[in-house]
Amino acid sequence: MLVLGLTGSIGMGKSTAAAMFRRLGLPVHDADASVHKLFRAGGAAVVPIARRFPQAVEKGAVNREILGRLVFGDAAALTDLEEIVHPLVRRERDRFLALHRRARRRAAVLDIPLLFETGGEKVCDFVYVVSAPAFLQRQRVLARSGMTESRLSSILKKQMPDREKRRRADYVLPTGLGRAATMRMIKKTLNRLGVRHA
Repeated sequence: MLVLGLTGSIGMGKSTAAAMFRRLGLPVHDADASVHKLFRAGGAAVVPIARRFPQAVEKGAVNREILGRLVFGDAAALTDLEEIVHPLVRRERDRFLALHRRARRRAAVLDIPLLFETGGEKVCDFVYVVSAPAFLQRQRVLARSGMTESRLSSILKKQMPDREKRRRADYVLPTGLGRAATMRMIKKTLNRLGVRHA
């Protein structure tokens, strides 16, 4: 089974590209959705986070907003959080891959925002990076509720620069030219890889 990594900086259109892979019939593992599952009541991250960040757990679930404030600008706290969350997300990813290998799927997609930053590309056969012009990225992100220039700047500092991601990619998916162009590029690359799709 081919493992296809999908990544890109904030506001580059990764969620849209992931939805396109799903529409074409490929199973997609969403790392962000895994984190949401780990943080809700009964999730595997709740107890270890409660030990390290007790004020971030309310009614048996992790309050992401409070947790975000606790780690924002605190490198040591962020490292502690990553050491709790990343292994749990990797475990979910491995379960997903095992399930689709057993089902003899031709390919599966790992949708991981910090793919390169966490070394996740090592389990991928090919990596797709979504990319758009910087002005469009800013426009998209600043249109989100609660987003500010300083918050965007802080997020971008934690992420590998877009040009470096593009350099490391096997395929770059342009998302600034409209959805049809992105879908054409996905289909073209899947055909090249011999992956049948809807």
